[in-house]
Amino acid sequence: MTGAALDITAMLRELGRGARAARALSREQARGVFAAMLAGEIDPLRLGALLIAYRIKGETAEELSGMLDAAHATLAPMRLAPPAATTSTPVVIASYNGARRLPNMVPLLAMSLAARCVPVLVHGDGADGYGRVSSASVFAELGIGACASQAEVAAALASQRPAFVPIEVLSPPLARLLALRERIAQRNSAHTVVKLLNPFAAPALRLVNYTHPPYRDILFELFNVVAPPPAPGVLLARGTEGEATADPRRQVAVEWLADGSAQTVIASNGEAGGTVALPAPDAIGTAGWTARVLAGEAAMPATLQRQIEVIVACSRRPGVDDARRDIAATHPAVGARFTASATVKRTGRIGAESLGEEVVK
Repeated sequence: MTGAALDITAMLRELGRGARAARALSREQARGVFAAMLAGEIDPLRLGALLIAYRIKGETAEELSGMLDAAHATLAPMRLAPPAATTSTPVVIASYNGARRLPNMVPLLAMSLAARCVPVLVHGDGADGYGRVSSASVFAELGIGACASQAEVAAALASQRPAFVPIEVLSPPLARLLALRERIAQRNSAHTVVKLLNPFAAPALRLVNYTHPPYRDILFELFNVVAPPPAPGVLLARGTEGEATADPRRQVAVEWLADGSAQTVIASNGEAGGTVALPAPDAIGTAGWTARVLAGEAAMPATLQRQIEVIVACSRRPGVDDARRDIAATHPAVGARFTASATVKRTGRIGAESLGEEVVK
């Protein structure tokens, strides 16, 4: 469905009624309107109105599912080649916030996983912005440049190195929507959708994070009810300054959603399990500390080590049952539990009322 075939004005009447009175679109309608946004088929005035309306109303799980369908249609799906394809399913880490108060540990997480022969793709912003240190900057200080093509991604993964690809390379249409933040001074639906992508043709393990509990409920519903991913699925956890890494100061819960079931693989106990000295959050200091940790010359935060072990277990072939056994053996005190269905409200939304400093700024 093209932008010309969509009744954008009628949609705005439903979406633009405010956070409480607005009516959600169906999955198919959301797919159609987001596809039109990505294709540049909506005039600037109505595009801006749609983006602000969603910023106020927030997206439901059904709408996010449709938008994600449209976003995936803009990607050229990637395929793993041996040896990367033989041991683990790929791990996908979205990195679009950067760090401000703490060191950006996405490169440390990615490089630690690659050292365990796990194929890792990090996608995100290609430069620092809004006073935050991006993963791209830390990777560059560590000698890992951004991939400019799928061929470069494939080469990095085949050599068991983490691959970092800017969103401009992965999906130019999504990059254009993200760039509108500069003009309308607000994030938009693309900032949520881009963190949910699986750029691979086959199932991959996605690390998905949230900042506020209402956002967790929407994502849980998306991945457990509306559009359950096949194994290895999704690891869902509260992020650190908006990034999908463990918080070195405290242990947060990590949930594993795959094949329509949910399991808590790391329980939240509020304790980090030991403190380590952290560097200044600039790119040079973070890169130097990362190199020392990887060389065994500085301590790895205990929460990050737990996260790495769980990711390795969940990504290992051949299947979910083996990963569950590995997790149980590695973390006997986790207290894992299963749920047959979601316990969140189907009418929940991600909206302005549930967004705080980490998301708004």
